[in-house]
Amino acid sequence: MSLKIALLGILDLAPMTGYDLKKSIEASVAHFWSADQSQIYRTLAALVADGLADVEVIPQEGRPDRREHHITSAGRAALGDWLRAPLEPETSHDAFLMRMFFVGTLGVPATRALLRARRGQATAMLAALRSVAEQEQAHREPDDRAPDDLGRRLRFATLRNGILHAEAELAWLVETKEALG
Repeated sequence: MSLKIALLGILDLAPMTGYDLKKSIEASVAHFWSADQSQIYRTLAALVADGLADVEVIPQEGRPDRREHHITSAGRAALGDWLRAPLEPETSHDAFLMRMFFVGTLGVPATRALLRARRGQATAMLAALRSVAEQEQAHREPDDRAPDDLGRRLRFATLRNGILHAEAELAWLVETKEALG
């Protein structure tokens, strides 16, 4: 998947500035998709150039103009085409697992240090995801189970996927540490 599609999907939820998009990514999909600010701005420029998004310049008093991006009908069509396209096989690249594969050559202390570092990352990720889930639950309306709220329920499902993956990784890290003796 490209950042282009991710940004189109987020813009389909609401118009946003590049800064807003970065914050939205951090608060919603960062456990499976990330981008730095410069990538976002470059991709937004390409979306506008390709006619997949428009920019509305909103003057602000005493501050730079707000450049709010909106998905176009062509952008919605491109997003829809991607959503309907067959799934392609994914190839995972995980630097941590590559380190685990080879760290044995450095001995048990180095392996334990690597596991500790990863446990810290996984614990922080789990805490962040749980915080987002709590915020989401706090903002739920009683009628959020309505069929027209399918998108919100599916976005929450991806969050649950991240939480379950983080919990599973933490359990695996404990198991692996215990196997070291």
